[in-house]
Amino acid sequence: MNTINSMKLSFLSKSVNESFARSAVAAFLLPLDPTVAELADVKTAVSEAVTNAIVHGYPDTLGVVSIEAKLTDSGKAVIKIRDKGVGIADIKQAMEPLYTTSSDERAGLGFAVMQSFMDNVRVRSTVGKGTVVTLEKNIIRTAYGQK
Repeated sequence: MNTINSMKLSFLSKSVNESFARSAVAAFLLPLDPTVAELADVKTAVSEAVTNAIVHGYPDTLGVVSIEAKLTDSGKAVIKIRDKGVGIADIKQAMEPLYTTSSDERAGLGFAVMQSFMDNVRVRSTVGKGTVVTLEKNIIRTAYGQK
């Protein structure tokens, strides 16, 4: 599996930048010729990961959210969303549906949504140093690139 393209971008942890991140990743995936459903899945998962970084990674301050993405010759998209915020003390608990550390009316479904739309979701985090969420999606292909 060889990388055929890659990109990096960074932005301030402002909620207005969530749609920018989602759109940028979607545009980057276009050379794989994803279906509308595949594109929607990735956009939704990226939205959730970026929102988590903004809301939970930097709850009381502005910080930087970074995205690295790569496309492989086997049709896989690998997207890493990183913050250098507060980190997650218990990743297993954080990934439980309905669990949230937020005091507002958040549903606590971010990781569950990511897992339902992506083929693989991995989370690495260190308290006080930040979190990396890795999203993987295999873009369906058949002979000659046709779907």
